[in-house]
Amino acid sequence: MGRHSPDGRRRRLLVPALATGLVVVLGTAAWVTVSVVRSRSACEQPTKVLVTASPDIAPALSLVVQGLDIDCGSIEVQTREATLAAERLAMSDGTPRPQVWVPDSTLALRRAHQLGAADVPATGASVASSPVVLAVAEAAAKGLGWPSRTLSWADVLAPGAAGIITGMPDPARDPVGATALLGIRASVAPGPDAAAAYVAQLRRFSTNTLGEETDLIARLPGSSDGAGTGSVTAFPVSENSLLRHNIEDSESPLVGVYSTAVPTLDYPFTELGGITPQQQPIVDLLREAMLNGSGGDAIAKTGLRAAGGQALREHVDDPRVSPSGFRTAVMPADADIDQLLNQWAGINLSARVQVLLDVSGSMNAQVPGTGLNRMQLTTEATAKALHLFKPATQLRILEFSTRLDGDKDYRELLPMAPVAQHLAGGALEKLSQLKATADGGTGLYDSVLETYRTARREWEPGRLNLVIVVTDGRNEDPKGINRADLLTELAKLQDPRRPIPLIGVGIGPDADKAELDDLTKATGGSAFVAADPTKITEVFFGALSRIAGGG
Repeated sequence: MGRHSPDGRRRRLLVPALATGLVVVLGTAAWVTVSVVRSRSACEQPTKVLVTASPDIAPALSLVVQGLDIDCGSIEVQTREATLAAERLAMSDGTPRPQVWVPDSTLALRRAHQLGAADVPATGASVASSPVVLAVAEAAAKGLGWPSRTLSWADVLAPGAAGIITGMPDPARDPVGATALLGIRASVAPGPDAAAAYVAQLRRFSTNTLGEETDLIARLPGSSDGAGTGSVTAFPVSENSLLRHNIEDSESPLVGVYSTAVPTLDYPFTELGGITPQQQPIVDLLREAMLNGSGGDAIAKTGLRAAGGQALREHVDDPRVSPSGFRTAVMPADADIDQLLNQWAGINLSARVQVLLDVSGSMNAQVPGTGLNRMQLTTEATAKALHLFKPATQLRILEFSTRLDGDKDYRELLPMAPVAQHLAGGALEKLSQLKATADGGTGLYDSVLETYRTARREWEPGRLNLVIVVTDGRNEDPKGINRADLLTELAKLQDPRRPIPLIGVGIGPDADKAELDDLTKATGGSAFVAADPTKITEVFFGALSRIAGGG
């Protein structure tokens, strides 16, 4: 039953249907009006209020609007996907501007602000909610033990879980995808390899990243809603979407798996700028009805939960969803969301990376309780990190101390080549054989400067260009450049259009965090220190996943 909207993306028809007591209203083209209520009495100049709403909340708004008694006025409810609505609010296309916006998530308000829509408030009163769940094809869920056991995200996403092929609605555009990143992160067992495991999960999901939920549903095994290519069996959706799908397509039902780490969609009732004194009473009437009047009944009929996440209506009889009340996480701060999305962006972008490894004499220091020295722990972490990068990522590894190559403090260990080529060509064995010098000092400044200059000459568009330096000390080359001059030279090499962040990873108690901060901040990068050398793998992986998204 696929249709195409004017913007070229597949939508479902707007068809109210009654099934097991649930009013199912399917998604619609981005600019279809779903209801207009005209004034109850004749008047010369009726006041019109335009409401833009996400497809899943628009039916509830329509039901409420139809029951309002408006004196000399009307309300039009217009359905528009939240991301598209945010773009239209920021860059007007000449169509009438709404007075009220009810997107599916507060994240949409944030997106509108980022795009430049100054009259969009940061928050709005939540009129409904819908948990974000991990939708699993029923056959795959049964293979994991459902319904005799309640599944968690960790169960579904465990490495080697039978029948699981993951997909994701684009987190950069879809609040479902953005909030699902929290659930994916929470599904990873804590421990020294948690950052690497999280990056591996993100890369797994990125293989099937599509525009929206309906695109993923169409790729279920046996789906009657599209191609049914059978390429995905587990992906994040709203509970509301899962309910509607199960009623529409009984041949390929989905099981909802819940996580307390994932915030719900909260449907903020948002009053935009420019509401006239004549429009304000109508807006107030609608808001009050949604929050304290008939809105609750309308919301329940359309398969949404109340704003507080209360239980679904008893007559919504689908064993694949949880009918009870459900506590979920609070939406993180903007900085945390940015970090999540930056990680996701990094996963989907190949990199060009220069890695500098300290091989000075102090790297021979033994690490108590490990039987290894700092050099061995560092090369182990570096070898593991190679698997974080995408196979197409271009990588060069250099070692540095003092006077390693004539008067130069550095020399190439692995040439610039794709990670896949390095792994196939014995790079791991070469790393394992790397030894620290017997008495070499830390020639940090000259090595960083020359490597950064190389990165600038070789900068490639369409890639995340990085320089990473791993060291256990501070600069010890009195004959090389000093810190002030190094910072001056790094400043000269900056080009906002062609960024190259320097990432510093310090190892052990002698690492100079202040020095690394100075160098990395000059390039827009960051410094990370593992005061306990046994934590180098965790810190190294954390730095890569946060700054480079794993490459």
